[in-house]
Amino acid sequence: MASFVQTFWAAPRFALTPEYKPRCIARIARLPSRDSTFLPSDSVIVNSVSSIEEREKSSPIADVQNGHLVSTIKEESKKDVQKKLEPLWDDGYGTQTVKDYLEIASEIIKPDGGPPRWFTPISAGPPLEDSPLLLFLPGMDGTGMGLVLHEKALGKVFQVWCLHIPVYDRTPFVELVKFVERTVRMKHASSPNKPIYLVGDSFGGCLALAVAAHNPKIDLVLILANPATSFGSTQLQSLLPLLESLPDEFHVTVPYLLSFIMGDPMKMAMVNIDSMLPPGQIIQRLSSNLIDLLVHLSGLADIIPKETLLWKLKLLRSASSYSNSRLHAVNAEVLVLASGKDNMLPSGNESQRLKNSLRNCKVRYFKDNGHTILLEDGVNLLSIIKYTNKYRHSKRHDFVMDFVPPSRSEFKNALKDNRFYLDCTSPVMLSTMENGKIVRGLAGIPCEGPVLLVGYHMLMGLEIVPLVQEYLRLRKILLRGIAHPTLFTQLVESQTNETSFFDTLRLYGATPVSASNFFKLLATKSHVLLYPGGAREALHRKGEEYKVIWPDQQEFIRMGAKFGATIVPFGVVGEDDIAQLVLDYEDLKSIPILGDRIRHDNELATRNGLTVRTEMNGEVANQALYIPGLLPKIPGRFYFLFGKPIHTKGRQDLVKDREKARELYLQVKSEVQNNMNYLLKKREEDPYRSVIDRTAYRAFSATFDDIPTFDY
Repeated sequence: MASFVQTFWAAPRFALTPEYKPRCIARIARLPSRDSTFLPSDSVIVNSVSSIEEREKSSPIADVQNGHLVSTIKEESKKDVQKKLEPLWDDGYGTQTVKDYLEIASEIIKPDGGPPRWFTPISAGPPLEDSPLLLFLPGMDGTGMGLVLHEKALGKVFQVWCLHIPVYDRTPFVELVKFVERTVRMKHASSPNKPIYLVGDSFGGCLALAVAAHNPKIDLVLILANPATSFGSTQLQSLLPLLESLPDEFHVTVPYLLSFIMGDPMKMAMVNIDSMLPPGQIIQRLSSNLIDLLVHLSGLADIIPKETLLWKLKLLRSASSYSNSRLHAVNAEVLVLASGKDNMLPSGNESQRLKNSLRNCKVRYFKDNGHTILLEDGVNLLSIIKYTNKYRHSKRHDFVMDFVPPSRSEFKNALKDNRFYLDCTSPVMLSTMENGKIVRGLAGIPCEGPVLLVGYHMLMGLEIVPLVQEYLRLRKILLRGIAHPTLFTQLVESQTNETSFFDTLRLYGATPVSASNFFKLLATKSHVLLYPGGAREALHRKGEEYKVIWPDQQEFIRMGAKFGATIVPFGVVGEDDIAQLVLDYEDLKSIPILGDRIRHDNELATRNGLTVRTEMNGEVANQALYIPGLLPKIPGRFYFLFGKPIHTKGRQDLVKDREKARELYLQVKSEVQNNMNYLLKKREEDPYRSVIDRTAYRAFSATFDDIPTFDY
């Protein structure tokens, strides 16, 4: 038994039929004593009320302490509710594992005679102000503990309710649908403009689809983890006669067999292990976790006893048939998480079938995960919701107001994924103080927003990852990039990879270019990264390296001045030290087939309204999107120079006088070019410009951050 206190919010269960009693929110505490039990909801009824909102305001708390029941009242003031999260917030990912799932499940499965009910883990909250509701619909286990790895993170941005179906409950599938449906309709009636999220795990995926089919006019977002809609085409049905004839004394072996069919024990054991540790420590911790996992697996026989397993298989059969017959009625937004190593269901093929059958369905494919994907390492549910742009507070996703900053674990994962690239480019960050002195680091950039970083866009945006990553690491401030709208469409969606470069950009706050998004970012005092040259500069032609290609209009000056933003012009060099451009747009469009494909993709983007600056003339309007041909080089180094901050606060003349705004625009453009000219000259003096020299220095003298550069 764990040595810590594990608590739950047993959330409201409210039914509309006379035989069901309204139940209050109850807090259940599980201490390291075997005497602790999961209380039936009937045992904590105090002052029946007519709505969940009223019960949430004065919810009685039932604490179980070594078998003793203590009733208290918890008052939560509005000042305790957070309004926003800061970058690098603690999402708790990795602090709870499958071991915790098995321990907690062994406690809450004790028979209490109660029907299915909702609960909220105490670690899942309190959520941010005005957070949407998330209903978790469990798989075959029915415990509702399938979010144990994710509940701390989800609880910060959602009201998390988990469905608990007692072990010996025999509620038919149709009745379970009605039960969830009543909750959905009740919450929709109280907040009609908010979406309701249904996270369905395996069997729960069928349940979510059935509820969505019955309620096409309610704004639902479905996240289905290996949904069991393909149960009818699997061999699992043949298990029924085999299990029925299996002697009871042999049922204890079934959990061990199921554990290897349903999930990947290695990935389950890796959840709380930092992959950046030395190999010896990883092996040691992995061995310890695997031993703990095997010890606790025997508890599965209690979670899913023989009679319950037989019932659940029959329930799966009816659930699959019921939900499949109603797919045509589903209007909800759907995201399917499919595992490539699902030994229980053909989830990969099923995800494609669902994508073709549903009106609004996206698929994310995880090739190395098993059936119990939500209990395995490498799958952060909140991160997936964020970088697929599924998180919202209203009917439409707002890229600024609905944005959730990256957490500490997301930052660590991004740093791990980009470690090789950062080591190869070893970026040098220089900034200019108010007195004109150049210093290493970002001390010259103001902390107080709004701040507008305006600079040169290197080939393929090679500088973005080092810039945003280092800005967050050094200043603990997130740099919100203004990006081309194509990055937020199906044209760049990846279904073969768990995450992509574009997912990382969205996770770090990239925002589609538009006047309204720019306005909101400045209004919220954000630090904004802006490239006036846009795609034309990032996809420049041969011979255009370090050429500033900006439009004639002063696009950002007047808007920045309206909010008193501090403008910081910057230059960056190093693309020619990483790769050589061998095939540009002019070369590629003349190649048969390939040129036709590029033209077709750009015409498709135009038809879908994904082109920008269509009203402009000249070079900057020629923003054809393509992937240039690059020849890699032995890596050199990236150099950034942030110029002296330009303050626009109190300068209303820039808002009213277009000529003065144009003068400042040309000044910023000139400083960007001058910064690059300075870096191109000074990098010749850097003794550690080559990756070979830096590697040798790091091996004998210093860490990544201590590598010297030229004198400045």
